[in-house]
Amino acid sequence: MLSSNSPSSDFGRPALRGRGAAIDPANRFARILVEEDLEQLEGDPEAIEELRTVRTEYFADASRSIISENDSPDVGFRYSLNPYRGCSHGCSYCYARPSHEYLGLSGGIDFESKIFVKEHAPELLREWLAREAWVPEVIVFSGVTDCYQPAERHFRLTRRCLEVALEARQPIAIVTKNALVTRDLDVLREMASLGVAGVAVSITTLDQSLARVMEPRTSAPAARLEAIRRLSQAGVPTRVMVAPVIPGLNDSEVPQILEAAAAAGADAASYILLRLPHSVRPVFLEWLQRTQPTRYERVETRIRSTRGGRLNNTQWGRRMKGEGPLAEQIGATFRVFAARYGLNRERPPLDTTKFHRPLPTRGQLQLF
Repeated sequence: MLSSNSPSSDFGRPALRGRGAAIDPANRFARILVEEDLEQLEGDPEAIEELRTVRTEYFADASRSIISENDSPDVGFRYSLNPYRGCSHGCSYCYARPSHEYLGLSGGIDFESKIFVKEHAPELLREWLAREAWVPEVIVFSGVTDCYQPAERHFRLTRRCLEVALEARQPIAIVTKNALVTRDLDVLREMASLGVAGVAVSITTLDQSLARVMEPRTSAPAARLEAIRRLSQAGVPTRVMVAPVIPGLNDSEVPQILEAAAAAGADAASYILLRLPHSVRPVFLEWLQRTQPTRYERVETRIRSTRGGRLNNTQWGRRMKGEGPLAEQIGATFRVFAARYGLNRERPPLDTTKFHRPLPTRGQLQLF
């Protein structure tokens, strides 16, 4: 075992720098499970230090389609676009972690450090929109992983997809927790003037010390509020998403988050209760025990109280908002303060009538 002087989780691996996960939980589809044997590192501080640093790797993703279709009644959109698989934001609670298991990887450290890049996303979007079968509906950017995660600074796939959408007047809704979205204000401003763009900025806490360990590689809360301010000043409809609400950890912050977002210019709000499907559960619980040991028991108990005694509930109609007195209290608190700060208004739908089918990048061109 590692020396007791080495910072580590209860799972034996040294605590990682800048990562939400400290473990790679077993892939539920894999037949072979590999466990690290760290005994040989006893007394080797250089090797231990090396283990604490996990580098982000990028891999080319040869997907032939960029649009995913959703049929869940709990999700308010049908189509989504995700330029990246995996997310280096490292949010300990991320519901998308299990998606990496379909790639033969884990929903833990792998999800944060092995990012797959859909290099042809803009061309694939153009081809999708150019199809005669496409009847324009809103497409959500970031239905799974954040389209403005750090990889976007280099690859610029989200921006290039937005440029395709602007050309086609295709309505786009963006969900992000990264202030990098303001880089694309020029495109978003023009799209918003046409009624074909809206942005939702996720804020989970106003406490920077909590955000730093819970969401280590995304924008600070103050930066997200500034992003809301800049977006709204540019005329882009901007919603705040209090997501996820974690009972016993950040639920008491709901009123303050709504107040701060309204002051920054948000025009609507929504919330989602914490979900812990599959590999998210061990990653989040390990993170909670490692970084919030005095809160662990209270948070776990309260999560169970909103999930019928379990840690997760996949039942439609309940999985996003929970059940029981505490879940009802969280919902009531959200509604009261959303109304107080004018965030309970329904937005007009994005405009699909201006859609103009773009020319495809390959294949037969349109005659008219």
